[in-house]
Amino acid sequence: MKKKNKNIAGKIITVLQLIVSVICIVVAKNSGLFPRKYLTLFIVGLGFLFVLTHVFQYPKSKILRYVGMLTSLVIIIVLAGISVELMKADDFIKKVGGASYKTDNMIVVVKKEDTAKDIMDAQDYRFGYQTIVDVDNTEKMLKDIRSTVGRNIKTEEYSTLIDEANALLNGNIDAAVFNEGYLSIIDDSVEGFSDQVKILYQYGIKTKVENDTVADVNKPFNIYISGIDVSGPISTNSRSDVNLIMTVNPQNKKILLTTTPRDYYVTIPNVSGEKKDKLTHAGIYGVDASMDTLEQLYGININYYARINFTSLVKIVDALGGIDVNSDYEFKTTHGEYDIQKGMNHLDGKMALGFVRERYSFEDGDNQRGKNQEKVLTAIIQKACTPAILKNAGEVITGVSDSVQTNMSSEEIAKFINAQIEEPSGWNIESQAVSGTGDTQTCFSSGNELLYIMLPDEASVENAALKIQKLLEK
Repeated sequence: MKKKNKNIAGKIITVLQLIVSVICIVVAKNSGLFPRKYLTLFIVGLGFLFVLTHVFQYPKSKILRYVGMLTSLVIIIVLAGISVELMKADDFIKKVGGASYKTDNMIVVVKKEDTAKDIMDAQDYRFGYQTIVDVDNTEKMLKDIRSTVGRNIKTEEYSTLIDEANALLNGNIDAAVFNEGYLSIIDDSVEGFSDQVKILYQYGIKTKVENDTVADVNKPFNIYISGIDVSGPISTNSRSDVNLIMTVNPQNKKILLTTTPRDYYVTIPNVSGEKKDKLTHAGIYGVDASMDTLEQLYGININYYARINFTSLVKIVDALGGIDVNSDYEFKTTHGEYDIQKGMNHLDGKMALGFVRERYSFEDGDNQRGKNQEKVLTAIIQKACTPAILKNAGEVITGVSDSVQTNMSSEEIAKFINAQIEEPSGWNIESQAVSGTGDTQTCFSSGNELLYIMLPDEASVENAALKIQKLLEK
């Protein structure tokens, strides 16, 4: 009777092994990550293991039966782990991929010492707004405020964003209405503005982003990579501090990273008309505005975009096992007080965050910070394109799931990964950067205020565009 029970136990375990094997096969197939030949080998291998462990349940030797049961249990545990990791990867791809909208976070700000706690406390306030940019969203916000408080509100119109901000600080209005993405622009002209106000109310407005995708991700394509720094959802429109074009040619395993300075003085198609603005400000109008601007600058089509949030940098870098960055200066970071050497530095997550946040150690402050952010983002991309990333795939997925947004569909991402697994050779990564001359000019987004800008060096732009086009045609 005892022997019979042990045989039943062994058979139950092998049945569980069969069930878990089938589940793992289904999950692997549905993920779309694996080439057919590897999936076929995986199925054959699991079939062989099942037959082997099943046969081990019948010998008279107790030792062989125990070995069979133990082997089945190990296989079950391993396959369960693989299934969980594959489901995580699938969820991650679906979460970050297929983005089709942008979010304008409209806000009402009041002075920090204001006693109002919510918008209902401000129904008798005078609300200021500007009429030069983002007019449609401003109207939607004012309409929402009226609907929320259940009555008309007093308003004051201003011709520029800076006039509106100064009016709030001077007490001419009680509250200011604008897109949260403009806070950085106001801070450029009104020193310490963000520190003198608080957000009383906010309203998110979602808008569809049109995609110019390619039919086959196994053919050359361009992807715009935007480095942002937002506290809210990754879809929130924000000034883009890092602007990279990643030209990918899967056929010859080459990647070209093209860096465009954040202060490049350019026109923003469908936004600024003939007036010029900083490239970084294009991000305030949506990722599509940044893409249109770069397409116009280089005369190319950009098929995809990926937005990466610097607020989650620590998790991303640590999951990659650290990154190597070449610093232009020796300095101590304000955040974390890390010592950075001139030249090559190996940075963990916290050091990388301190590195990209630093501006007080440099004579040109924000401009050098932008360069450092580009260096870190480039290092992340280079590390992510190496086979070593597979060792920490689970940590990487956890680290970036809330920090990355792309319009590449989950099917396209899976297809691209599938191709890399089938042909696992390394990538040849090159970098280039366009240059320019510093100057001060008025910008479309900031009215009549003079801001630091960079006049593009047309020769460097032309050369960069030729290199991009050359890689696309190979």
